[in-house]
Amino acid sequence: MHKGTVIDTINGYEVIDCNNCGFIHINPIPTQEELDKVYKEEYYTTEKPLFIERQLEDIDWWNVVYDDRYDFFEQNLPENRRKILDIGCGPGFFLKRGIERRWKGLGIEPSRQAAEFARGQGLEVLNCFLNDIEPEKKGERFDVIHMSEVLEHIPDPIGLCRTAYDLLDEDGIICVVVPNDYNPFQRVLREKLGFQPYWLAPPHHINYFTFDSLESLLHKVGFKVVHQSAMFPIDIFLLMGNNYIGNDSLGRGCHAKRKQLEINLVRGGLNSLKRELYQFLASKNIGREIVMFAQKKGLTEQRSKRHEKR
Repeated sequence: MHKGTVIDTINGYEVIDCNNCGFIHINPIPTQEELDKVYKEEYYTTEKPLFIERQLEDIDWWNVVYDDRYDFFEQNLPENRRKILDIGCGPGFFLKRGIERRWKGLGIEPSRQAAEFARGQGLEVLNCFLNDIEPEKKGERFDVIHMSEVLEHIPDPIGLCRTAYDLLDEDGIICVVVPNDYNPFQRVLREKLGFQPYWLAPPHHINYFTFDSLESLLHKVGFKVVHQSAMFPIDIFLLMGNNYIGNDSLGRGCHAKRKQLEINLVRGGLNSLKRELYQFLASKNIGREIVMFAQKKGLTEQRSKRHEKR
């Protein structure tokens, strides 16, 4: 049963801060059958028809983003642990970057169009939801699981994270990326500047996370959060008077400035400064996306905790 304070209503849905789940989500929650149709056939043709094309246009910038994540994995795992599962891999650009860095990767993607594109890049991608993978694949274990822009779409994000926990090897790392909704910039835009809650997108976006609620969810499953960062706070352009909501060309222009900033910082040898900046923003709940790294507690640590309780 989902109960909590109603903080918004939109398109026939209540948006509740759920006491049982510990995070904000819409109510009622769409059924898996309803979502199957959307994500298997419609998402890349109706909802995001330009997604693949624009990722290709932005690939230099995306590789800067991806390299930060792979750098973190490689700095925190032994050299012989380079096996990654990308849940919701889309057209496979993140996986491809990993292969270029000598990782072994497997992707899971429910969209037929996106999975076919990824396979066309020579990647191993299963066209299904995680719960539908073949029995022989369920026995595999991974050093890293990557879930970018996935949990906001899932009827049961806690259940999905539990499955991910089981698929990780001891001391494995999960990287979760979700939109940072109801953040301070959005609050100012709404309360002081008259913006409607543009970040609400039911039924495609079911869940809405903050840094605290995502960390709490991962902790509930058994993970230990070891690092968190943010992505560029693109809504800062709204605060500066560039209203890109519903204006695709202006939105792409703002995005181009964000890309150029990050690429130039890397080219100028200031990537460590960029990382520190986004870590600071995360500490203030600022940033359009949350990037959170958590580790599966190793057997040694679990045994130690059980011993302490005795």
